[in-house]
Amino acid sequence: MIQLKPTIPHHESIKNIIFDFGGVICNLDIKRSIEKFKNFGLIKAEFSGTPSEQERQFELLCSSYETGLITSKQFIDTIRNYYQRPPSDQAISEAWNALLLEIPEPRVRLLESLRERFRIFLLSNSNEIHYLKYREDFQQQYGYQNFDSLFEKVYFSYLLHLKKPDQAIFKIVLDENNLEPFETLFIDDTIVNTMAAQQLGIIVYHLQEGQEITNLFEKP
Repeated sequence: MIQLKPTIPHHESIKNIIFDFGGVICNLDIKRSIEKFKNFGLIKAEFSGTPSEQERQFELLCSSYETGLITSKQFIDTIRNYYQRPPSDQAISEAWNALLLEIPEPRVRLLESLRERFRIFLLSNSNEIHYLKYREDFQQQYGYQNFDSLFEKVYFSYLLHLKKPDQAIFKIVLDENNLEPFETLFIDDTIVNTMAAQQLGIIVYHLQEGQEITNLFEKP
């Protein structure tokens, strides 16, 4: 039966694993979306500013979308309104989804095998457009009717109106499933998220660039 490698802190006491999605299970390339948005052309004068100001403005929009404060339609309409030549709904959705790459098969098989030994959960800062896209891609590639069925339970920021690293989102996962923090491992590729979870007593593993989650486990 599969188990955590001894290099994982407190590996013998872990009964539950909470996975991040993007950068951990699904590969991402944010530059692909940035390039697609650039191809939409010039933005309106009222939205012009320094690159850092424009980036901050877009980050605030994404945060509102990821926490469900605005709908997909509002998100798309806001982006369309930036540009002198407004792109279509489809073009905006395709540009936004361009950052989503593949979910490699070894990771899927790992999750399937982990269910026999651990309680596994998904906790993702995500949004409706991305969720619908990778659910569709996952169904086509692996035949699952529902991506969520890989896990005991899934948690998405846009449905909870909370996002990592807010500690409240971790408390929801722990409390709803009666998880003890010291028996729970959280794997994420963003250090501010693992630090927030660690402050609650959760065992954490910061997956760094180039690391692969399949290498965190072994068969005795």
